[in-house]
Amino acid sequence: MKKNLKVSIIIPVYNDADSLLACLNNIEKLSVKPFEVIVVDNNSSDQTREIAKSFNFVSLISESKQGVVHARSSGFDAAKGDILARIDADTLLYDGWIEQIVGLFSRDFDLAAVSGPPDYYDIMLTKTANRIDHQIRKFLAKHLAKHLFLYGSNMAIRRTAWRGVKATLCAKNGIHEDIDLAIHLQLEGYRVAYDDQLVAGVSIRRVGGSFSDYVRYSLISPRSYSVHGLRYHRFIYPVVILCWVLYAPAHLFFLGYDRVSGSFSWHTFWLNRRRPVRIDPTVNVS
Repeated sequence: MKKNLKVSIIIPVYNDADSLLACLNNIEKLSVKPFEVIVVDNNSSDQTREIAKSFNFVSLISESKQGVVHARSSGFDAAKGDILARIDADTLLYDGWIEQIVGLFSRDFDLAAVSGPPDYYDIMLTKTANRIDHQIRKFLAKHLAKHLFLYGSNMAIRRTAWRGVKATLCAKNGIHEDIDLAIHLQLEGYRVAYDDQLVAGVSIRRVGGSFSDYVRYSLISPRSYSVHGLRYHRFIYPVVILCWVLYAPAHLFFLGYDRVSGSFSWHTFWLNRRRPVRIDPTVNVS
């Protein structure tokens, strides 16, 4: 008889209370619940802790060492499930996501980790934006097959695989911790997969900042490979340049999107421009 795999959801959080509230409300409504939900507070100064404590199914832990890489690792170490599902505070899971995770790992015993694409929920022309993003990720998944990426807002890893590689991982500024995890898994002989049917709702808020910040952030992906001696310039850089081209309309349609009316509003655009820019998780590692 097959063992029923238990899924732990781990959510690293740093000053993201509003998104966390929506995320936890969403998890509470899933028809099949995870085995546990762990929120890792990474020195938040907003209402993150109070919000996490208001949900009786949430286990709240703290990680004082700054950086999502440390918060993620603390959450993974604390989790007791067979499968460690990592999402971000802005992730909204579709009903059936837990079952899909269980099915993928139950059918494929060699699968160590998997991730899937985002469905952006807070931008105009949502279907178009998602179609473009999904095609980009499929292109990269095909051409980076030997050193596939993981996407931290929508991924899962076997607890045994995590224990097998955690001592080898990098923890420093300027690289994506999810790509680093994927690279080390594959260097150790574990199999990582990309499943374009494993979809989760995610905010496109990274395009809400300045173009210079966006350029710097987009270059972190190829750098995350380069620091490991892996160069996929001919595949990654065309995608990076395409993202730069798409930044202007994405920036406009994200900041000006009124989710209540489902239309563009200049009033909404100017209000959102005054809001604090989301902190880049790759630059506050200590």
